[in-house]
Amino acid sequence: MTLDVGVLGYRFMGKAHANALARLPMFFPDAPAVERSVLVGRDEEALAEAADRLGFESTATDWRDVIDDVDAFYNLGPNHVHAEPSIAALEAGTPVFCEKPLAPTLESAEEMAAAARSADVPSGCAFNYRFVPAIQYAKELLERGELGEIHHVRGRYLQDWLVDPEAPWSWRNDEEMAGSGALGDLGAHTVDLVRFLAGEVDRVSGQLKTFVDERPVEGGDETRPVTVDDAYTAQIELESGAIGTLEASRFATGHKNDHTIEIQGSEGSLRFSLERLNELELLREGDRGYETILVTDENDPYVDHWWPPGHVIGWEHTFVHENYEFLSAVESDGEFEPSFEDGLAAQRILAAIAASDERGEWVSLE
Repeated sequence: MTLDVGVLGYRFMGKAHANALARLPMFFPDAPAVERSVLVGRDEEALAEAADRLGFESTATDWRDVIDDVDAFYNLGPNHVHAEPSIAALEAGTPVFCEKPLAPTLESAEEMAAAARSADVPSGCAFNYRFVPAIQYAKELLERGELGEIHHVRGRYLQDWLVDPEAPWSWRNDEEMAGSGALGDLGAHTVDLVRFLAGEVDRVSGQLKTFVDERPVEGGDETRPVTVDDAYTAQIELESGAIGTLEASRFATGHKNDHTIEIQGSEGSLRFSLERLNELELLREGDRGYETILVTDENDPYVDHWWPPGHVIGWEHTFVHENYEFLSAVESDGEFEPSFEDGLAAQRILAAIAASDERGEWVSLE
C-alpha cells in the first residue's frame, strides 16, 4: 500500500517535511511507501515552482479539494490556519499531522483535540525534538530512574533573529495569526520536552515582554504593530514536586537556535543543547563532573538507520524520525505521540503562562 500525502504549506516547514518524506525509503526500508501527492498553497506560480522542487505530483489552491483524497494531511501553514483544515480533515476520517503550536489559542486547540478524539485516526503535533536520539536516550535514563528523584528542570530556547528593530514584520509578529510570539513559537517546544522528560506541570508564574512595538513592512514605507511577545520567562512547579524555570527569546543576541534542557536529580543530572544535538552531558552519582556522551552508537535510538558510530546526524534528521513514526501509525491505524492531546497539553501551559503575566500571580493548571 502506498500512502498519498497532501501537504499545506511549502516554505520552511514544507521543505523540512518534503525532505523527510524523500529520505524515508532510502534509510527506513520498513517505512510505509509514500507518495508526495499534492501540495497546497495560495500563490499558483510559487506553488507550481515549489511542487516541482520538492517532488510533489500535483498542486491545489484549496485544501477542501484535498482532504478527502489523501491518506494523510500535513498542516504546515501559519498558526491561524491550523484549526479549520485540520478539523475538516479529521471529520473526513483523514489522519492529520499539524505543526506546533497546535493552535494560536487554547480554545482552538481544544476544538482540534476534540475533533481528533472523535475521528479515531492518528493525529500528530510536530514536536520534532522528541525524536533527537540524545533526547530519546535521556528519556530512557529517566524512565529507569538513573537520576533518582527529580528536583530541578531548566529549559530555554534562545534566538536572535529579531534583535534588529528594522527586521521586517511578519505573521509571527501578529497575535491574530500567531497567537503569541516567542512563547508559542519557541516555548511550545520547551514545554513539550519538559512534559516528555520530567512529567506534568502543576502551576506556573510567567512574564512576557515585547521590546519593539512596530516593525517595517518589507518592500514598503509603512510599519505594522507587533502584538506578540518577543520573550518570556516562567517559573514552574511540576506535579512531582520538582521546580523549574523556562525562557525563550527572539532577542538573545548571539544565540541562533539554542534550545537547552537541564534536569537535576538526587542521583545525577543531564543537560542537552540542540546546538550539539548528537551529545548528552550526563552526571551519575559518584562522578566528579559531567561526562559528554556522543549518542551515535548503532544501538542508540534511530542511529542504526544512518551512519557508522561517530558520524553525526543533523537537525533535518529529526523530521525523518517523526515522519517515520507518524506514517507507520497511519499505515497500521495505530497511535502516535506527540498527538493532538500533547499539543493541547502544551497549549494549556502556554495559556497559563500568558494568564499569569496578565494577572501578576501564579496560575494552576486544571
